[in-house]
Amino acid sequence: MVNEKTLVGEIVRNHPEAVEVLMSIGMHCLGCPASQMESLEDACMVHGFDPAQVVEAINERIEAAS
Repeated sequence: MVNEKTLVGEIVRNHPEAVEVLMSIGMHCLGCPASQMESLEDACMVHGFDPAQVVEAINERIEAAS
């Protein structure tokens, strides 16, 4: 499971099923070098999303895929 401090790059590498969630909310910069070292919390702040809601959606998707 992920949390707000999990790096975007780590999410993409370890939970490819979560990419769909991130793309659906407009985070299209997942391959960007900067995003690889950015926390989910920081990415959400840049894009104007509530990190807690994004974490919840990602973890639901990860759980559904397992």
